[in-house]
Amino acid sequence: METTRLNKIGRLLQKELGDIFQKQTQAMPGTLVSVSTVRVSPDLGIAKVYLSIFPSEKSQELLTAIRLNTKAVRYDLGKRVRLQLRIIPELSFFIDDSLDYIDNIDKLLQK
Repeated sequence: METTRLNKIGRLLQKELGDIFQKQTQAMPGTLVSVSTVRVSPDLGIAKVYLSIFPSEKSQELLTAIRLNTKAVRYDLGKRVRLQLRIIPELSFFIDDSLDYIDNIDKLLQK
């Protein structure tokens, strides 16, 4: 059950993580990482972050690199939201493949 407070915290984390990934991927031309959804647990201990990565061929490679650097991402996030949140949640990253799913449905409907 999502409460208003959890939704606000999720949106805050989504915005800040989006900025962090935007700055980190500027060095890699042709790659786009966006944060599609952040779901926060009721105790604010865990945040599930769903990433949309373009091009999708690089998604597993980038997800592995992001998971290896989770501590650095959490540290950067903590520096940004330290005045709004007392506890910085543990981050778990997942691929959001909804765009690929939509493209697949469109291709099947075109046939």
